[in-house]
Amino acid sequence: MLRINTIVFPETIDEAYTLLSKNKKNRVLGGMIWLKMEDIQIPCAIDLSKLSLDTIEETEEEFKIGAMVTLREMEINEPLNKSFGNVFKDAFKDIVGVQMRNMATLGGSIYSRFGFSDVICALLCLECEVETYKHGRISLEEFTKLDYEQDIVEYIYIKKTGLKSAFTCVRNSSTDICTLNASCTKYEDHYKFCIGARPAIAKVYNCPLDDVSLDVLCGSNMRGSKEYREKLVEGLVTRLVRKVDGDAC
Repeated sequence: MLRINTIVFPETIDEAYTLLSKNKKNRVLGGMIWLKMEDIQIPCAIDLSKLSLDTIEETEEEFKIGAMVTLREMEINEPLNKSFGNVFKDAFKDIVGVQMRNMATLGGSIYSRFGFSDVICALLCLECEVETYKHGRISLEEFTKLDYEQDIVEYIYIKKTGLKSAFTCVRNSSTDICTLNASCTKYEDHYKFCIGARPAIAKVYNCPLDDVSLDVLCGSNMRGSKEYREKLVEGLVTRLVRKVDGDAC
């Protein structure tokens, strides 16, 4: 059972981080999708709802998305999906159900860095950066390699490159966690693939346009064997290449 002693609503990001750093057991609250399932006691829970981190802003160069924006908001945001080939709609539409996607936040999904994350897999194929209180603005790929520490995700930045991107995945049932997920962006001289739920966290793979062969390290768990995932990699990569090349699939 999750037990919370105190909930605080800081009015600045500095105040939020000060509260977080006072005790290693303190937690920032996102959508609480996974946190509420833990059997822990939280001395101080920090709610970021007063920090205006729930907006999607668009400029000529990029999108700036607050950590408290929900997955559902990204899924149905027309400018965002138009700019990136419906990557977010395709990646988020099968994550459990609309009710959960109305609660799950982008910041919580990014900070958690779950191996099965469709959110991270979808974002990694794009030119994406994460802004946190401690590290400032760094690439998402770099962020996924950091050790877990007390920090606050503030914003996600996605550059408008005009390149073709796509997302696909395989699930054992419609709302289950992915057996394997994959995304891709086509550059002038190479493809950028991201393969996740291996069952480890999504990883970036680059390969030339004329040689689409990936050496993806897969493993086994209750959703699929290592050998099965290796076969899925071949199929999903082929599907993604057809999508970004503009062919029917």
